Amino acid sequence: MTLALRILERLDTIAAADWDALRPDDNPFLCHAFLAGLEQHGCLRAEWGWQAQHLGLFEDDRLVAAAPLYLKFNSHGEFVFDQAWAQALERAGGDYYPKLLCAVPYSPVVGPRLLVGAGAGADARRAALLAGLRELMLGEHLSSTHLLFLEADDLAACARDDAHWLARSDVQFHWSNRGWHTFEDFLAALRHKKRKSIRAERAQVVASGLRIEWRASTSLDAQAWAAVHALYLDTFDAHGNLAALSADFFAHLGAALPGQVWLALAWRGIRMVAMALFLNSSSTLYGRYWGSRENAPGLHFELCYYQGIEHCLRAGLQRFEPGAQGEHKLARGFLPTLTHSRHIIAHADLRRAVAQYLAQEQLQVRAWRDELLTHSPYAQ
Repeated sequence: MTLALRILERLDTIAAADWDALRPDDNPFLCHAFLAGLEQHGCLRAEWGWQAQHLGLFEDDRLVAAAPLYLKFNSHGEFVFDQAWAQALERAGGDYYPKLLCAVPYSPVVGPRLLVGAGAGADARRAALLAGLRELMLGEHLSSTHLLFLEADDLAACARDDAHWLARSDVQFHWSNRGWHTFEDFLAALRHKKRKSIRAERAQVVASGLRIEWRASTSLDAQAWAAVHALYLDTFDAHGNLAALSADFFAHLGAALPGQVWLALAWRGIRMVAMALFLNSSSTLYGRYWGSRENAPGLHFELCYYQGIEHCLRAGLQRFEPGAQGEHKLARGFLPTLTHSRHIIAHADLRRAVAQYLAQEQLQVRAWRDELLTHSPYAQ
């Protein structure tokens, strides 16, 4: 038996079944269809700072562990912000880019990053992947390696590793089902003022005359997918952001992940005027992309939050992650939740400076989370 690490510059060089067999659950963002689809449909480009460098651990010619890995030439599309670190190293005469990023592009979602399959030896395979990341960073003289939005198993592996990964945390707002079966059950658990506010927001949407519907991705035809993507494109462009996901990727996702891709749509007559696109696993709903050509009061909250909560209640999902940032989510039932990343920095002086900064940042982030929890919208 021979174990060897290899770099995979395209995910479609690996069979989808072999890659997907390494996932511990059905998190859609780690599946072959999602990650390979980004590459196949023009969403990851060198001029946008992305170059696939997936790490595979092979037993002879059989893939036994892997990590989604990218050579990054900027910090766009990551949602863990390290631009100040880059500026510090560049002021000192060093090069921060390229760096190694183990993450899901454009997706600040919690999930596994070190994919090791089931059975005996999982911890050893995680350790081999971490060692491979470090060796690649040092061998290619890269500034740093970053693992983003980690789950417990990967966090534990970093803690066991002797590379002394730097710990960083942030706050997202997540919804959890506390045994409710209907939206009214959920509302009943809120403080009176919050419950009244949500009902008023939903009533505004009804009064606007818009027709709201929840649709499975497989029910959309090519024309509808084109309208969904146009809304995404216009909204990203209007805010000066890079709309990196192509129309072909949207349609690919809907077809490749039936039962895991959903849309909340708003119609003005026969014209689609707003959309929110979601993915789900067997336990969690993920709010991802939003677009609108109307500013109807309450419409964003209806499509991005309340329609998602209703889907969770219908489908028996336990969690709803609606995306990064946004204190306004707290009043709508989403509680502050810590997310975690781990970092290695090769440059000794920068590593010391970042470690000192993170020690203070960790205290501030946890204090902020605790303060937010004192403003919980729930009655108990």
